[in-house]
Amino acid sequence: MPEKTETKSEEKNKPETKTEAKTELKTKAETGKPEKTEKLEREYVIPLRKEWRKVPRYRRTSKAVKAIKEFLVRHMKIRDRDLDKIKLDRFLNEDLWTRGIRNPPNKIAVKVVKEGEIVRAELLKMPDRLKFKKAREEKINEKADKEAKEKKKKTGEQEKEKEPEEGEREKSKEEEKEKEEKKAAVVEAGKEIAKTEAKKSRHQTVAKKRDSLPFRRKAMMK
Repeated sequence: MPEKTETKSEEKNKPETKTEAKTELKTKAETGKPEKTEKLEREYVIPLRKEWRKVPRYRRTSKAVKAIKEFLVRHMKIRDRDLDKIKLDRFLNEDLWTRGIRNPPNKIAVKVVKEGEIVRAELLKMPDRLKFKKAREEKINEKADKEAKEKKKKTGEQEKEKEPEEGEREKSKEEEKEKEEKKAAVVEAGKEIAKTEAKKSRHQTVAKKRDSLPFRRKAMMK
């Protein structure tokens, strides 16, 4: 009999452990911490000749570009087979198109990096002309960044200098507005005075004319 009671107590305690595990999972999900994306790096030598020979000469290089993307989609395990997720480096693309649209390379060595679902491909070994071009562009970009930072500093200093000047300008504008309002009030008062004087002068002229007329009989007036 005591053995049965022990088993029942153990069975009662089991679902409690399950609920605890569920709560732990919920707390991990509710935290909302970003999952760490694993970074895959691989190197491939991609054969292209077999692919671009399937199309006419005036489309060979474009077919080679598509063949690289299809190869990487298959080997980097992108499930939906979306070619837009493959990003080719500018210098890799330039190396493919150096000999024109009719003469692409037979094969190409590529270094591939996968971050999440996006795959970026670049040349494994750059030729000297592309190395020189890349170094030159990096220097130009560095100079541009330095100039932009210097401009920001100068503009910040100029704005600080302009702040008191702007306060003075606002004061001067307010004073000018007050002066203009006073002038407008004076002009309006002058106009009202001129109107009243004109009315008085009209009444006076009418009375003078009546007085200046000669005396005539009523019969004559008729």
